[in-house]
Amino acid sequence: MKTVSGAMPQEWTEPAARMLLRALFDAAVAAAQPATTLARHLPGPVKGRTIVVGAGKASAAMARALEDAWAGPLGGLVVTRYGHSVPCRAIEVVEAAHPVPDAAGLDAASRILAMVSGLTADDQVIALISGGGSALMALPAPGIGLDDKQAVARALLKSGASIDEMNCVRKHLSAVKGGRLAAAAYPARMLTLLISDVPGDDPAVIGSGPTVGDPTTAADALAVLKKYRITAPAPVLSRLRAADDETPKPDDPRLARARTITIATPQASLEAAAAVARAAGVTPLILSDAVEGEAREVAKVFAAVARQAALRGQPAAPPCVLLSGGETTVTVRGDGRGGRNVEFLLALAVALDGRADVYALAADTDGVDGAEDVAGALVTPDTLARAARLGIDGKACLADNDGHSFFETLGDQVITGPTLTNVNDFRAILVVAQQVP
Repeated sequence: MKTVSGAMPQEWTEPAARMLLRALFDAAVAAAQPATTLARHLPGPVKGRTIVVGAGKASAAMARALEDAWAGPLGGLVVTRYGHSVPCRAIEVVEAAHPVPDAAGLDAASRILAMVSGLTADDQVIALISGGGSALMALPAPGIGLDDKQAVARALLKSGASIDEMNCVRKHLSAVKGGRLAAAAYPARMLTLLISDVPGDDPAVIGSGPTVGDPTTAADALAVLKKYRITAPAPVLSRLRAADDETPKPDDPRLARARTITIATPQASLEAAAAVARAAGVTPLILSDAVEGEAREVAKVFAAVARQAALRGQPAAPPCVLLSGGETTVTVRGDGRGGRNVEFLLALAVALDGRADVYALAADTDGVDGAEDVAGALVTPDTLARAARLGIDGKACLADNDGHSFFETLGDQVITGPTLTNVNDFRAILVVAQQVP
């Protein structure tokens, strides 16, 4: 991880601004690593067996951290995204597809359900859940095929639906989500360790809450499909309309022995980045850890805040950095590849229109911006001008939802590879000097 120590120079250069922004992002990712956050939350041994299960982009790293801190016998299985595996000794790690589920995820979910079924009150289950778990642990409910779930997943990803809305639908099409996994494990104790990738850190939303009671209903899931005009396969609509197999609710007695602990959050990562900014002599302002909305619309608001700082010294005088987390959305209408962080940055660059002394970085803390193996990108005051010299129209790329191609051509992508954690999006807008209005 890159670090920055001591006050930054009064005369800012582009390399100095880029270095600080990357150091902020690296600090945010480091604060969410399971190796430093998980061990202190582990339970003690029990009379019976300890079974470890899990799903998510961080689940393999969480399993490794658990093994490193655990003295007794254990076993189990976790499923993570292709390329996000780490070697474990006693816990099996399976890789599967994300964000659209595949057969490997289905098989892993079926095996996980079998592992937690038939346990006794003397046993305990430790569930390791992080962002991406919804797609990775995909076991369709009775009457629904994997192809049905894949079709709905693709439609939701393109629709602009929020993560809460997508996971509401996912829960009601699953045999393990929405508290069903915890219900299957009863009467064993269940401790769920969570890494939050959702605005508000709601355990019922993270990974679609396989071990948490579900307050939503099948009718709510139907309403989401209707809202976004998604034509779902007939088996999906039939199941949701019948509503005869609801998810376990928060007061379900089968969840009485289940508890959850969130071990890493977007807020903690923002605070870690803020500490790095202060050490560099830059005033940090954490705007929110739970920003939602269309990425391009959020960018317009944040551009206005950056201009206010540059022109008025409000809400802080430069040098300052505006920090935020959460999960925006992209409604893909063009032929581009989407990506909420690159869409945010391209819209920000257009809104700032070459304003001097404003730099920005936006990236997903898991290292993957949407379906791309790119975490995000950087914006500098000359981003649009450099693109124009290459014959690229930033506004046209934005209209086509083609932020990935735009920043790839400029060489301004942020590429980390799998970070083995996931606390959602990270955005930093650096204002380095106050200008004359």
